[in-house]
Amino acid sequence: DKAFLAEAEKLKLDIEPIGDTRLEYSILARDLPGVRVMSTASSPVRIIRTREYLADGNDDLVFIINQTGKTTVTARGRDVSLREGDALLMSASEVKVFDRHSYGGALSFRIPRSILSSMVTYVGDVVMQVIPYNTDALKLLAGYAAPLFNDMALATPEFRRTAVNHLHDLVALALGAARDGVAMGRAIPAARLRMAKSYIAENSHRRDLSVGLVAAHLGLTPRNLQRLFESEGTTFSEFLLSQRLSRAHHMLTEPRLAQSSVGAIAYDAGFGDLSYFNRSFK
Repeated sequence: DKAFLAEAEKLKLDIEPIGDTRLEYSILARDLPGVRVMSTASSPVRIIRTREYLADGNDDLVFIINQTGKTTVTARGRDVSLREGDALLMSASEVKVFDRHSYGGALSFRIPRSILSSMVTYVGDVVMQVIPYNTDALKLLAGYAAPLFNDMALATPEFRRTAVNHLHDLVALALGAARDGVAMGRAIPAARLRMAKSYIAENSHRRDLSVGLVAAHLGLTPRNLQRLFESEGTTFSEFLLSQRLSRAHHMLTEPRLAQSSVGAIAYDAGFGDLSYFNRSFK
């Protein structure tokens, strides 16, 4: 309870149960440079950002995906209902009331206004506009964000930066989709390809890594994933091979691995056949 109250105070929100139900509220948060990712679940609850709290001067934008349950958001003189899977952009600089009418959960992204303003023209115009659940970018965003709560998912500074860039891109894509479906139709494949490359780079050491496995991770068919690579004049296999060779080269030039055999390094880099590794490396 103390941790919950401390979190509510940190976010500058009043949180109270709706009706006679016992308040149940859980939050899992991950702070990254330029975005705070939060997964919440609760019983029926009312969350209020009051006028008094606005004195903190926070003007972050909060992009929320209502994953389960029925919710209503009131702000700017409007009541907006969110179905399961729908999303909405809210502003921390405005009074708002968030009502969760049944037990459910949400995924949200708190991003500095300056970042989204540089990516989405007139971003303030899409505050309180519903992004429908069937928007491609929403599915990509939810799927990409889920593993980020795992400590191992963001093991290196490089991958943290990449993950943040992807999150910003996907939120911007979803917001743009609410206004310009044609432009977003061109941008979404690029985002998918970036996500595929990032996943392959992080998992290239796995000898079971395949186009089917990566496609399933991204929610694509293997053929659609192959087409993404073909759009850049390459293939899935070529990109995977380049990542494994790069990993092997790094290991071969690492002083602390000087006593390791070439075969062991090839195996650790994801190769299952030493002769194939030798031909490829040459």
